[in-house]
Amino acid sequence: MEFTKMHGLGNDFIVVAGEQALPDHAAELAVRLCDRFFGIGADGLVYILPSERADFRMRIINSDGSEAEQCGNAIRCVAKYVYDNGLASASELTIETLGAGVQPVKLTIEDGQVVQVTVDMGKPILNGRDVPTTIDANPVIAYPVEVDGREFKFTAVSMGNPHCVIYVDDASGFDLSTWGPKLEKHPLFPRKINVEFATVNSRDQVDMRVWERGAGPTLACGTGACATLVSSVLNGLTDREATISLAGGDLRIRWDEVSDRIYMTGPAAAVYTGSVDG
Repeated sequence: MEFTKMHGLGNDFIVVAGEQALPDHAAELAVRLCDRFFGIGADGLVYILPSERADFRMRIINSDGSEAEQCGNAIRCVAKYVYDNGLASASELTIETLGAGVQPVKLTIEDGQVVQVTVDMGKPILNGRDVPTTIDANPVIAYPVEVDGREFKFTAVSMGNPHCVIYVDDASGFDLSTWGPKLEKHPLFPRKINVEFATVNSRDQVDMRVWERGAGPTLACGTGACATLVSSVLNGLTDREATISLAGGDLRIRWDEVSDRIYMTGPAAAVYTGSVDG
């Protein structure tokens, strides 16, 4: 199986193109190949597949074998892959995702290669039951959740996958490994949840660290950055466009007031190519 190792701000993926459908053993393959000691090492295994609704279809299998509905960093990697490898020649494409439908992307191209991708991430879902949570509210803002005797307040957002955003004094130094998995699997979240810990530094800039459902701590999360901006606007903390600073770098996120759509702009990079028994 031919693959390309790629990343979006350090959120890394094993990208495979050429299959006509998701293999039956994709979950087992993801667990084996994403292992950072005995495999290639990645946060997820990404398949670029044919689509009847868009130019391409993306399927994402997390490192634990579960499937992600959407991933903002992965979709930028897919967009870069198809253009740089001659599968597409236009600077505007559509990519079908499992949880967020068909998403348009715009490519910034320099010297024949994609250096930046802007993704129309669609409209945020704010109804508590639809995120999903067990909470009957729309939206869910500063809602209390208790784990191991500690109370957090979260705002719930779905970007095609579920997120809860929690504000802390120091996101960069926050203990992700202790609190991330406890919140991910809390009974309030019937399909588990991605957890973002955020610190607002100005109306134009937020630090964020993420515990991703099915992958654990990652250096970046594109949908999480979008959810963080939406949450920050709902809580009156930022303007509708801001830089979300992740461990792996910055994403620029804009929530358009007229269309209600979220636009994410950031880089993607190819690291190396190879082949492996699939």
